[in-house]
Amino acid sequence: MSARIDQLRARIEREIAPTSLEIFDESHRHVGHAGAADGRGHFRLRVVAECFRDLGSLARHRRIYAAVGDLMDTDIHALSIEALSPEESA
Repeated sequence: MSARIDQLRARIEREIAPTSLEIFDESHRHVGHAGAADGRGHFRLRVVAECFRDLGSLARHRRIYAAVGDLMDTDIHALSIEALSPEESA
């Protein structure tokens, strides 16, 4: 597992306490893309968490971006997010 994925996982687990968290590094799919030129990665998340209950999609994404914090400036170029409450993931 990459150090970036470890950092993502640690921050999301600490701030959101997900019941399920899947992180996929899709950087290899963006080689040659202008946004990948600076070395930051492309990631896809599937996060299931109780704290998403009664929140809309935008609020859920904001919670994840807040948890990820400065990694968006240093390590992540693109983040694809699927954020679900436990009922939605069943």
